This record gives sequence, C-alpha cells and structure tokens, in this order.
Amino acid sequence: MSNQHTDFGTPQEEFWAGSFGDEYINRNTEEKFLASNIAFFSKILSNTSGIKSIVEFGPNIGLNLRALQMLLPSVDMAGIEINSEAARQLKCSLPKAEIFNESILTVELQKQFDLALIKGVLIHINPDSLPDVYDKLANASARYVVIAEYYNPSPVSIPYRGHDDRLFKRNFAGEFLDLHSEFSLVDYGFTWHRDPNFPQDDLTWFLLERRK
Repeated sequence: MSNQHTDFGTPQEEFWAGSFGDEYINRNTEEKFLASNIAFFSKILSNTSGIKSIVEFGPNIGLNLRALQMLLPSVDMAGIEINSEAARQLKCSLPKAEIFNESILTVELQKQFDLALIKGVLIHINPDSLPDVYDKLANASARYVVIAEYYNPSPVSIPYRGHDDRLFKRNFAGEFLDLHSEFSLVDYGFTWHRDPNFPQDDLTWFLLERRK
C-alpha cells in the first residue's frame, strides 16, 4: 500500500483525510450495504464484457469493491483512498488489491484498468478540481467508466452534516463527456433510498465506454 500524501491542496481533501473521514467509516460498515451494492453493480455489469481489472476512486473501506469481487471473482482490483484508516481496513478486506493511500487529485497511476469507478465521491470534490478528476478517470480507463453521484442539472452546494462546501450536486457525467468525447454513454439509471429490497442513496449512475 502506497504511503499517504499529507499536504492537501483543497479543504475538502483535508476534511476526508481527517477525523470526519474516520467517523464516516463507522457509519458505513453494515452488511446491508454490501447486499445493495451487489444488486446495484449486477445491473451495471450486465451491459459490460471482458472486465478483468477495476480501479475505484475513493473506495473507503471497500463495500463497492467487495461487491464487485463477488460478481467478478477473478478481477484485479485497485483503490485510491485518502483516509489512512479506511485504506488500512480496505487492505485487510481485500489483501490482493493494490491500495493507494493518497488523494485522487495527486495520485499517478502507471497503468489502465478495464473499469474506472467513482461512486459518491465527486459530490465531495472541490468544484475547481473536477476537470482534473475527470482527466484522471479517463486516463485510468482502458474501456469503461462508471460515475454514480447525486445529480442536478445545474451546480448547487448543499450543507452536509453541519458543514458548508462539502457536498455538491451537478451533472458530473455530462461534464465528463463534454471534456472526454472519446467516451460515449452505454446506460444509466437511478437508485432510491426507499427501495424495499436494495436501498441506496438517491444516486444517478452512468456507464460510459471508450469509443472503439
């Protein structure tokens, strides 16, 4: 596991690397999240083929990657996680995965993956840094990108657990496609927190594929 960078360029990075990020871990360990994630990714993966490697930007303790491992048992996995305690737990639960304990704004990946995933993370990125993250997602992907975030047609900032400028809604996938026309839309959908069987946050997800 690579060592963490401690000099962050945005307040949002410091926020998630510190004590608030530690507290977030404790709120997201229930096994019901794993079951919901299996259902979530089953639908997305049904429109893909040949995925042998996955990198997740901001996996926290790995509930998304664990679900994907159950669906694709032989897949190679990597994760970029800014919070050191989350990265430690992630490495324990997925010992074969390559874990980068650093910011997604500064990480330098040396290879591409069949699928680059970001879920519930872009909403917490400083808006000025989003183009850089879109570039990193595109550069990390040999074929697919999955973006799953809160959606709003125009950018808005929403108070998050008593903090300002820590949660943003916007058209993330649309912005990504505007900057990276080498990708096109394959599928999209919505998950609802009141789903009776497999609840998720109210996320809109997009499956994008690199044009051949």
